[in-house]
Amino acid sequence: MNELDLFGARGGPASVIHVLADEAQKCQAVLQSMLPRESNSKEVDSSLLAVISFPSFAVDDPMLIKLTRDTIQDKLQGRYGCKRFLRDGYKTAKEDPSRLYYEPWELKRFEKIECEWPLFYCYLILDYCFQNDKEAVKEYAEMLEELLVTTEDGLRLVPEIYTVPAENVEQEYKEPGSQDRVAVGKLPFMWAQSLFIMGRLLQDNFLACGELDPLNRRLGSEKKPDVVVQVVVLAEDSSIQAKLQALDIPVQTIAEVSPIEVQPARVLSKLYAHLGRNQKLGLSGRQSRDVGILSTSKLYSLQDRIFAFTPQSVDTEEWYAMHDINLLCYYLKSHVAFLKETWFSSMLGRPTITYLVQSFMLEDGKIPTAMVSTLKKIKSGYINGTRVALGKMQEFLNTSCITSLNFLHDNENGYPDSLKPEVKDYLEKQMRGSLSWRRADLVRMSSRFGEKKSIRDPSARRRFSVKGTIRKSRTLLVDDEKANVPSRRRSGLDHIFYYGEEVPSQGSSRRESTVTSPTGEQGPPILEVSCPATPTRVTPPLSSRSRSPSPEKEELWESMVRHRVASDAVYENVEFEELLLQMREAESLEEQGDILHYLVVQFGLNYETGSVIEGQPVIVKDLLKDLYERACHDKNWALVRHTAGMLGKRVEDLAKAVTDLLVRQKQVTVGLPPLHEVTITAPLPASELRVLIHNAYGADESTAMLTQELLVYLAMFIRTEPSLFHEMLRLRVGLIIQVMASELARTIKCEADIASDHLLNLSPFEMKNLLHHIMSGKEFNIGSARSGTFFISSKSTKLSKKGLHAEKKSTIGSFLGTTVEGEARDLEADRHGQWLRRRRLDGALNRVPLNFYPRIWKILEKCQGINIEGKVIPQSLTQEMTAGELKFALEVETVLNTIPQPEYRQLVVEALMVLSLVREYHQTGWLGDIVSAQDIVHLANNIFLQDQKQEGGDATTCCARDKKEPGIGGGLTCGGAAYICIHFYDSAPSGKFGTMSYMIRAVCCNLNCFPQDGEMDCTVS
Repeated sequence: MNELDLFGARGGPASVIHVLADEAQKCQAVLQSMLPRESNSKEVDSSLLAVISFPSFAVDDPMLIKLTRDTIQDKLQGRYGCKRFLRDGYKTAKEDPSRLYYEPWELKRFEKIECEWPLFYCYLILDYCFQNDKEAVKEYAEMLEELLVTTEDGLRLVPEIYTVPAENVEQEYKEPGSQDRVAVGKLPFMWAQSLFIMGRLLQDNFLACGELDPLNRRLGSEKKPDVVVQVVVLAEDSSIQAKLQALDIPVQTIAEVSPIEVQPARVLSKLYAHLGRNQKLGLSGRQSRDVGILSTSKLYSLQDRIFAFTPQSVDTEEWYAMHDINLLCYYLKSHVAFLKETWFSSMLGRPTITYLVQSFMLEDGKIPTAMVSTLKKIKSGYINGTRVALGKMQEFLNTSCITSLNFLHDNENGYPDSLKPEVKDYLEKQMRGSLSWRRADLVRMSSRFGEKKSIRDPSARRRFSVKGTIRKSRTLLVDDEKANVPSRRRSGLDHIFYYGEEVPSQGSSRRESTVTSPTGEQGPPILEVSCPATPTRVTPPLSSRSRSPSPEKEELWESMVRHRVASDAVYENVEFEELLLQMREAESLEEQGDILHYLVVQFGLNYETGSVIEGQPVIVKDLLKDLYERACHDKNWALVRHTAGMLGKRVEDLAKAVTDLLVRQKQVTVGLPPLHEVTITAPLPASELRVLIHNAYGADESTAMLTQELLVYLAMFIRTEPSLFHEMLRLRVGLIIQVMASELARTIKCEADIASDHLLNLSPFEMKNLLHHIMSGKEFNIGSARSGTFFISSKSTKLSKKGLHAEKKSTIGSFLGTTVEGEARDLEADRHGQWLRRRRLDGALNRVPLNFYPRIWKILEKCQGINIEGKVIPQSLTQEMTAGELKFALEVETVLNTIPQPEYRQLVVEALMVLSLVREYHQTGWLGDIVSAQDIVHLANNIFLQDQKQEGGDATTCCARDKKEPGIGGGLTCGGAAYICIHFYDSAPSGKFGTMSYMIRAVCCNLNCFPQDGEMDCTVS
């Protein structure tokens, strides 16, 4: 469809269809992630034959095509054709033709008696004709021949469907496929008849496949030549160019590529906003701001100019993570790999990535090692198995994919040869360079503050200090018991605070409330502060002030209710000038950050400071932006994330990242479990996503920004490594963050709150590495480049069901003060904690065994329901849904997600797997009324503790002792979640003392379907 002129030779720029390559790729991703499912409510449908084969040929993965065809043949094919889908009641004997719809509970009555359609035999014949599989064509042609109805004139006609007669329905229920069917419906069924005739013409060589497929779409699944990705590296100025050329890397400056214009992706986004815009018809044009790598890898022609665009994801003015050079280089390699897999053969030309090296990327005036290494790999011609070509822009003009932007012409007003006035003005402004308020002005402003000397007593400054305000606002807590580190008493500030209802905006209004912990204890009061709508000394924000573009719907962000804890209310009467004085005298960025956090909460972003620069009043937001830029420069990532959150920034690819996850059939939740998770099930604009995420975390701006960051990394992984997400339906980002912090605490042996600080201070690249290790189950080492700064590296081993052969752990040097003697203890701790860690990670990622949800469906056939921590999965779901439906899996997942402890969740999953084995291998008609999964887990734990007493196992030091002592908060001494011994969590599934053995014993004791006397073999094979 892209660049198709609807009027052909008589058309013009106004009649051409434009489809962004990234939007087409997104549709392809939806299709490939759903197959062989037809939709959320149908696990398979025979109509998919028309998608994977003639006439659509919409799938280019041969393995996926085969899987879909095999699934249809296995589940839907019968003697008389294929069923449309499972539980299809159309024209069956049990259908009530007087009604237009079925009730959900009655769908099961159509199971095993669905009508069969000869139509789909015709599709299979055509499919095998295109594959040139003569044996299969002959087989299906013979089967179809028996189904044809001969008329009095001797015509062979294809009937619509074959159904089971009413008198044979009961017998068909008992023995599916045993009863003869009769033809009903239309005769001939013209759809099927036309396909039958085409099939005969192909078989008799009166037609060739190419005549039915003139666009050669059938060749889409054939092996294609490797894509060569062209890379153009540009230097911001001649100084950087000289440094790169000294390393034998050919580069040009932006000036040298003229007349080709190089612009950031946001310019292309602005231009595409005019696509489809028409004032006379009331059409607003394209709304999305996101432009993917496929679109920016093209060159664009507009009148007599050529435009090249840098990727959106590496726009440093939009996203702070691009100040991390390691992540920037990773993005470049990731983009190259993604283009290799997704570049459409229909796009004429090669993809071209334009990469700009800027002065802020230098380290001590030198090109960073990571960048040098990446560019040299690109120069070699191969990087990560992808062919690349490094060269100059002019050299690639003849081989690049070039797209016309003719839709920007002013056709609506009758000037087809001229650009729209607003487009022309915008482009001229971009050519000149936008007049932005320079960072140097802010620095000069800060130094101007510093000219005044403090005459106050130092003790007064200490009395009014707001030090630690940012840290108090964080809600990211790690359970010390989960991290297996010594705990210390936490202050009341560690409760989670959330946005309340918006209060009236006439003046500053406050409402005191309390936070109740899960145990029922009340935390400290919270003051909700709403910034006044028209306060004194407040100036509306100026769009041209900031280096960074303002987010959409800025007023929505700045009017949000912000919180502070009641303990901060002692500063309520402190003068604004006194706080500015403290900021001038602050010795570190963190101290300035604490003060500015308080100023934002107390006075709002638009409060005037009393200073003026170039005729413009300086507001609190300007101070915060200056601090953000200095924190980026100093790589103070915890402060960068917090100030970015206070400013309401969003990561550049946020909406696109969430959409990439959703189109691959993954739901996303944000917020900290168990009570404040918000599920995202449909794509949302970036501005709404940003507000939704920050609402979920309340006053914790740091974790809200970290959530946005992780969503981008998850989307990156699912595009390049989809295998990491197998058997995962819902990505719970809040729980993943908690597990990342607990893993960090476990690895570096520090207290929980310290681990949270270290997590937020990880560089974006190391954050991405840590998330990848969590997702893949790999063990990781932590090193220290300098005090308080870590890097993540892989061990050579990976957790597997066979166990972990751990290597000697690396340390982080003097920061931890680890000795050689401690390495042996670390090794032993790793061996003891491996299964606890595995269960915790799998639980946090919602990962389940293969075919887990269909197994649960089969368990429900044998009982009234399954109780999981007070929530019941009812048997009635089997009446409404089939075993493979995504809707059923989501229902089960929702119940499982009510369990807050990930390791306990995984034990419940194991218990359910044992129940499925009982249903499968033990010939019993009924498992009971309501089967309680948690009772099986707790009973298995009790049996485990009895064995531990007899064998003198590790649990005798805690839960298996005769005299038990309560642990912290009334829990177990060992710290096990949900009153399950931590040594049971840390047991391997298999073996005599494995968790599966104890689960089987617990099932035998808990259910009444087993013999009560004699011995039973409970061996786990």
